[in-house]
Amino acid sequence: MAPSDVSQPSATGTSSRLYSPDLAPTKKAGRNWSGYSVFTLWANDVHSLGNYAFALGLFALGLGVWDILAAFLLASVFLFGLLSLSGYMGSKTGVPFPVMSRIAFGIKGAQLPAMIRGGVAIAWFGIQTYLAATVLSALLKALIPSLAALEETSVLGLSLLGWVSFLGLWVVQVLIVSFGMDAIRKYVELAAPAVLVTMLGLAVWMFTKADMSIAMDAGQAFTGADRWIHILEAAALWVVIYGTFVLNFCDFTRSAKSNRSINIGNLVGIPVNMLFFAGIVVVLSGAQFKLNGKVVTSASDIVQTIPNTLLLVLASLALIILTVAVNLMANFVAPVYTLVNLFPRKLNFRRAGVVSAVIGLVILPWNLYNNPVVVNYFLGGLGALLGPVFGIVMADYWLIRKTRVHVPHLYTEHPEATYAYRKGINPRAIGAFVPAAAVAVVIALVPTFKGISGFSWFIGALLAAALFVVLPGRPAVPEEDVDGEEIAVPSV
Repeated sequence: MAPSDVSQPSATGTSSRLYSPDLAPTKKAGRNWSGYSVFTLWANDVHSLGNYAFALGLFALGLGVWDILAAFLLASVFLFGLLSLSGYMGSKTGVPFPVMSRIAFGIKGAQLPAMIRGGVAIAWFGIQTYLAATVLSALLKALIPSLAALEETSVLGLSLLGWVSFLGLWVVQVLIVSFGMDAIRKYVELAAPAVLVTMLGLAVWMFTKADMSIAMDAGQAFTGADRWIHILEAAALWVVIYGTFVLNFCDFTRSAKSNRSINIGNLVGIPVNMLFFAGIVVVLSGAQFKLNGKVVTSASDIVQTIPNTLLLVLASLALIILTVAVNLMANFVAPVYTLVNLFPRKLNFRRAGVVSAVIGLVILPWNLYNNPVVVNYFLGGLGALLGPVFGIVMADYWLIRKTRVHVPHLYTEHPEATYAYRKGINPRAIGAFVPAAAVAVVIALVPTFKGISGFSWFIGALLAAALFVVLPGRPAVPEEDVDGEEIAVPSV
């Protein structure tokens, strides 16, 4: 069925302000993301440079080997549940996150959660590209020592060598995204085995170097109740790191072959893969501490100590390939869909990818990353807003609607359509979001609440969900499911 003109909306016709081929639901036949595709998504993302920095930092903070393993076990079980719920929504409806948000927030109100998710992703796209560029710069200097002279000149806070590395990786990512979601899927499927083998090899090398044993803690391990509080906080923070992904996981699962594929990919990719990741972390941190009494804070720092040039090159390339894969999945797809949702008449997936990348460049992400105030307050504050959005979307879909969705109504401006609400905005969702978001941000950023700041995402999500359920004015719920096959496009 062809989209109708926006000036003549009907209860079943689509509006060009809400519908485009990139925002349309995917046809159920021909979806090509298998269980392996979902697994490789996690195999890449879990092993990102940022995640290694966080996990290695736990050892420095006083968590021992068994504490870190326990924290990741708890977090992975919880994440498996959250991502299974979120993934099912994408598989069932076939729509991306900005459109999914219309169910709870309304056809216009959905711009709010989409822009929050997209804003966080754009900033982290730039930061992750910068982190990969530092690895590339170190590699280039190791291969061509004369390039070190380029670091003597700085432009806008970044050396000339840094600019060369950053722009090179920036162009590579833009090119991959320009070929669409299927190109991203193929890239992460190829990258995952190389990343897993490399990180395992790095851990074995460090373990051998430390005479087949590791330090079990950094000499100041927590005990008693304090120990369990720190384990729970570490687990909560790990979930918060994935607060972005649990929100827009439907961007990927809308192309999944079946819900079974999602569950299989999640099972291997989250609990199993995350414990594998945790095992590598404790070996790297414990072995390094045993060797010289220092706590390493980055996997790239270890890579740069490899004495063999060939192995150094291979390990560095693996970290770069890994970071690009993480960026494509976690920090490129979300803002692309956000921008297409804002300007469906002017932007498609490719154009939105370029716009997103340009924004990620002009914000000079290295200055953001090197400014703790900006990272903690700006990005930390935005991140805290993701919990309330997740709570509202989940409560609406699972508790109130019980998975019943009229998909064609997500694309119409007809005032009597299911998701029109009040001029396209659901006051109930806004009424739940504002106070819950305020509480979450205060807990995340105000020093007084430092003891529970790691739980801000959970508190915000639970508070928003509770408010959404109890506030007056329950939204209309379709009596039956209506899929979007009549307006769907082939999955790519």
